[in-house]
Amino acid sequence: MNVEKTKVMKISRQPTPVTIKKDQKHMENVKCFKYLGSLLTDNGRCTCEIKSRIAMAKAAFSKKKNLFTRKLDLNLRKKLVNCYIWSMALYGAETWILRAVDNKHLESFEMWCWKRMEKISWTDYVRNEEVLFRVSVQRNILHEIRKWKANWICHMLRSNRFLKEVIEGKTEGRIEVTRRRGRRRKKMLDDLGDRRGYSHLKEKALDRIKWRNCFGRDSGPVILTDY
Repeated sequence: MNVEKTKVMKISRQPTPVTIKKDQKHMENVKCFKYLGSLLTDNGRCTCEIKSRIAMAKAAFSKKKNLFTRKLDLNLRKKLVNCYIWSMALYGAETWILRAVDNKHLESFEMWCWKRMEKISWTDYVRNEEVLFRVSVQRNILHEIRKWKANWICHMLRSNRFLKEVIEGKTEGRIEVTRRRGRRRKKMLDDLGDRRGYSHLKEKALDRIKWRNCFGRDSGPVILTDY
């Protein structure tokens, strides 16, 4: 193991440095680390990853701006944006735990794409409702993330993989912590909005038809909550 290339990061609500030595050399503690294309931070939030993905998607849009803004069919241009831009911005979105601030970033990015595609400047003072009417769409990015997450979690809940034990919190060595003050952190399964609990969610996952009826294309909109 190369000590100089190996980094250490502790993911916690209040991260503290970790001391690990190899051949009398200390490994460097970092606050963020890019792993398999995703940006991980020591506080366990997804905000930095979302901002990084949005920045990459905007840069890709700017490079192909002539393609998205030329006089092509509207539906074709929307498909190009979904294919080339949204796929880059939403890479790994199945594992994101979205807070209210993250939802705002994503919805702002969605409107940014449609405004740039229609060559609408921020100085034109065009309302978002008017932009959506011009491109014949509704706000959809959060709903897409919810569907992707539902499909991925459903696949995990039907399997007997290690990741399922991680989601359920059944891994060995888990430290029991006392209840902290304030609102608890949002968890991955909270985005699916099943108030009857995890057991009911797991029961629906075993029935593909019931799951698709709840989280398919015709399911209801995403309910935003402030965490």
